[in-house]
Amino acid sequence: MEPWTHRAACRDADPDLFFPITEDRTRRTIAAQVDRAKAVCARCPVWSQCLSYAIETRQDHGIWGGLTASERRRLARNGTETRIQRPPDAA
Repeated sequence: MEPWTHRAACRDADPDLFFPITEDRTRRTIAAQVDRAKAVCARCPVWSQCLSYAIETRQDHGIWGGLTASERRRLARNGTETRIQRPPDAA
């Protein structure tokens, strides 16, 4: 069986899109980049596998499964990752 990563909507995207850098950037610029990354996740057929992977492996940076690192930490703390729904389309 093909790994879930081969079906990811982000597989051909620039990885930097999913890892916003805060140095020398405004909050508005970073928020726009996060929105663009989340829009890719919103149309992804394997977003839930991606999110589960990020939570299980404690990914500290980047957008995974449509959530930022702080959003994933909140889910993991609350134990709600199994009840989440598809990320909304940010576009």
